[in-house]
Amino acid sequence: MATVFLARDIKHDRSVAIKVLRPELSASLGGDRFLREIRLAATLQHPNILGLYDSGETEGLLYYVMPFIEGESLRHRLDREEQLPLQDALRLTREAAEALQYAHEHGIVHRDIKPENILLLGGHALVADFGIARAVTEAGGEKLTQTGMAIGTPYYMSPEQSLGSDRVDARSDVYSLGCVLYELLIGQPPFTGPNAMAIMARHSMEKVPSLQVVRAAVPDEVEDIVLHALEKTPADRFQSMREMVDALNEAEADVTMQRTAARRAATASRRVPTQVTQATPVAPVPKRNRRTAWIAAGVVGLLIAVGAGWAIWQRQGSGQTGAAPTAAGDLDAHRIAVLYFDDLGGGDSLGYVADGLTEGLIGELSRVPGLSVVSRNGVGAFRGAAIPRDSVARALKAGTLVQGTVERDGGKLRVTVRLVDGSSGAEFDRASFEQPGANYLQLGDSLSREVASFLRRRLGTEVKLRQQEQAASNPEAWALVQRAEQARKQADSLTATGDTTGGVERAFDRADTLLAQSVALDPKWVDPVMLRGQVAYRRSRLKRDDPQKAAPLIERGMRFANDALKMAPQNPDALELRGNLQYWRWLLGLAPDKDDQKKLLQAAQNDLEAATRINPAQAGAWGSLSHLYYNSQTGTQTDVALAARRAYEEDAYLSNADVILGRLFYSSYDLGQAAEAQHRCEEGQHRFPDNSAFTECRIWLMTLKSGQPDVPLAWRLLDTLLTRVPPSQHVFQQLNGQLIVAAVIARAGLKDSARHVLERSRGGPDVDPAMDLPYTQAFVYMLLDDKGAAINSLKRHLVANPGRAPALAADPGWWFRDLESDPGWKALVNVTR
Repeated sequence: MATVFLARDIKHDRSVAIKVLRPELSASLGGDRFLREIRLAATLQHPNILGLYDSGETEGLLYYVMPFIEGESLRHRLDREEQLPLQDALRLTREAAEALQYAHEHGIVHRDIKPENILLLGGHALVADFGIARAVTEAGGEKLTQTGMAIGTPYYMSPEQSLGSDRVDARSDVYSLGCVLYELLIGQPPFTGPNAMAIMARHSMEKVPSLQVVRAAVPDEVEDIVLHALEKTPADRFQSMREMVDALNEAEADVTMQRTAARRAATASRRVPTQVTQATPVAPVPKRNRRTAWIAAGVVGLLIAVGAGWAIWQRQGSGQTGAAPTAAGDLDAHRIAVLYFDDLGGGDSLGYVADGLTEGLIGELSRVPGLSVVSRNGVGAFRGAAIPRDSVARALKAGTLVQGTVERDGGKLRVTVRLVDGSSGAEFDRASFEQPGANYLQLGDSLSREVASFLRRRLGTEVKLRQQEQAASNPEAWALVQRAEQARKQADSLTATGDTTGGVERAFDRADTLLAQSVALDPKWVDPVMLRGQVAYRRSRLKRDDPQKAAPLIERGMRFANDALKMAPQNPDALELRGNLQYWRWLLGLAPDKDDQKKLLQAAQNDLEAATRINPAQAGAWGSLSHLYYNSQTGTQTDVALAARRAYEEDAYLSNADVILGRLFYSSYDLGQAAEAQHRCEEGQHRFPDNSAFTECRIWLMTLKSGQPDVPLAWRLLDTLLTRVPPSQHVFQQLNGQLIVAAVIARAGLKDSARHVLERSRGGPDVDPAMDLPYTQAFVYMLLDDKGAAINSLKRHLVANPGRAPALAADPGWWFRDLESDPGWKALVNVTR
């Protein structure tokens, strides 16, 4: 139907895909009706829907503009793998089904579901071209036959659609998605044939072949879902996509449970903790809804974490999983963990050299295509730990470990490096080499070449190192940066312990002085300049309670960031730094008026998005963008969720990983994605067992429609939660927790008890200045079938938070969707439909 162009959106500095309808189709359709239907599709906002930026008509051609997604479609993955793992097939289908359910609730049927229209971003499904088939059909009608165009693809068309019925509804999408799931599991659609007519006839006439004949591992309940979706008569299928989502959720949870049980049985004897350092608790920022107390409060921890790429020239690894496993057992040899080298210098401390070589090697290897390198945050949790190497490897899911030592031998430095098989802990290769004492750069080059040689022999493939741009040219300048890194670590440690002696400021002073000396020795090296900006930025974080004292530090950081970008305009770390500084300035309210605030926020967003375009693995920038989209409402719910996913998938060991994981849980919960929400909650409990958010999420799971309400367990979890929150938040969290338990009680059918708990869980402005509690109260009233009380509670919330009304009107979520037809709802959100 269309030609697709990759283009540049000059206004927003982003890549986009422009789809231009074929000239004969444009001429046949006419623009007004088509563009009117397209505008309806553009209102859809969902994490699993590829949005629509723009549409129009020029010189008789109709076009629409969509985000450009760097990745592949489900078709590409099928072509490569033929059949997908059962869990992946169910998850991707469920994500597509949730997108379709959302669209159906907004009156839009896709009509052309197929693997080509399901894109993959970070391993998750994005359904594309929503509303296009409807727009063409509504605008063109019978004229379509004159152009030779058919809406839909024969392999995936429902019988009623292939027969040209004018009663194509949501159940047609159910059928098409059933065909897609069939193909994901078997490797081909349920019906094929020599031509379109033959295929469509088979859809209408023939029985669907059994999946288990081809793939015996497909469980009965999964085959039942497929066959139910592929019933010939619409009345015999799932009657809504929600029914199909619920069935997929149950099947996915069963498969996950079976796999988890098998994995735990196999690894129980050698499991080790994988907890990493949590973000330091900070004073909360203004809340935006019922659960954002801890999410929004993570802003300081989040921005410090994403700005903490201190020696960023030693590029962190992505933390992604790469090729198929090739190491012994279930670990992938292409996934590398470079453990921090040991300092054997004794009284002549070489710790800064050992750290610099480790982080430099992580940076070198992370730029090698085909390798997945654990970030330094990930390996840092095991620094100096007396844990068997194979246990560390399993904790990090790394099939290959790199270990090393640094020591002085007379006037020389000796480095010994070993390559270790992660599954067995056995040494695969070893080498030692020496350089004159101050020749740090040659030492790093020799180390990188030696490890690359080891990996070539181990993996049997080329491991080609890429030369780093703007690298250090002066060994002493390099050493000064490593010493500055030590001072920064000292400042972080003192900050975490609540130092009041001025030690933090002295450590930052020393770091900045060392970096200034490095700049003087190597003025063309961009990284010390940028890192001075990082020092200023981090110091400004200490002044968060006094924005006027933070302001000059922010300006200082901006000067260094701009200087760095003059030297290297495409440096993603410098762009991330400048974006974070601008966003921090916006959060502190330092812009003088609304226009300046808007420009400042847009500039921050532009820089952070540019950093992710230049380096799609820029985990810190993704994390900042997720918070920026959420906190400023400049992005859609899709933008928030996808940016959080990218941050976590690129580096699961970010020091604010608890904040990111929490956002992933709540976004899944908001969409009713039970299996995904449960997965994120369990992952958070495993990695951050003392974080109250991952106790709270267990109670929230019981409030889902598919949840299993256990009232005694909910009360016990609340007691545990209250032991894990700061004293300043105790009263609010007790009331908020009681409301969540009230929702569980209502789900259990004990409505009188739920109402009693609800009525004694109210808090005034002194406890709840943002009036978040009424929002959760409204949810409990919905479970009690008391819509009037729910609307009154929402009114109290919106009086304190008027900016929430437009978002609530656009998407009330599954909590309040049943209110949309109520006259009180329309008056509440000031929407006329």
